[in-house]
Amino acid sequence: MPVVIILAAGQGERFYASGGISHKLDTLLEGQSVLQHVITAVKASGLGWYLVRPAGGTAGMGASIAMGVRATADAGGWLILPGDLPLIHPRTLQQVADALKTHSIVVPHFHQRHGHPVGFGHEHLPALTSLRADAGAAAIVRTARAEGRVQDLALNDAGIIDDVDTLSDLARARRHFLSRQKRALAEDKP
Repeated sequence: MPVVIILAAGQGERFYASGGISHKLDTLLEGQSVLQHVITAVKASGLGWYLVRPAGGTAGMGASIAMGVRATADAGGWLILPGDLPLIHPRTLQQVADALKTHSIVVPHFHQRHGHPVGFGHEHLPALTSLRADAGAAAIVRTARAEGRVQDLALNDAGIIDDVDTLSDLARARRHFLSRQKRALAEDKP
């Protein structure tokens, strides 16, 4: 089974620049931090997970991915999930993990926009652990795509692209949560 690597080591500079007073991942969204929403979704998916959030951060996304993959090197693969996607559905994580059973790399899409988590099979261990600084795994995906080893997976989950980078993103996420709550209440009524 693949492991979900939750990336939470960034500095959140865009959030602070937009007027945020705490780290974006620690900011409350409907009673929980943005990061806790992500962790809750991952737990609900039933997949194993590893949180990359060392004190002081890392040298960038590439370094964070490498750290998480090295720590879980015996996994069957990895779903790389930024910690700022609080609207992601647990079923989405399961769908990417399922597609990874038959494909080397899985890239989820919502309305033709690529999102997260991107899934990597175990054969990408050397490439993922060699990532450095802020260079993410896009070059690995490009190479695999040229070799025909990437599965593009269309999903009906805007949570794969709706990240929280600014205060306006946070406000949009709040609106989505309220909309979900209203739909759930309407569905519960007899």
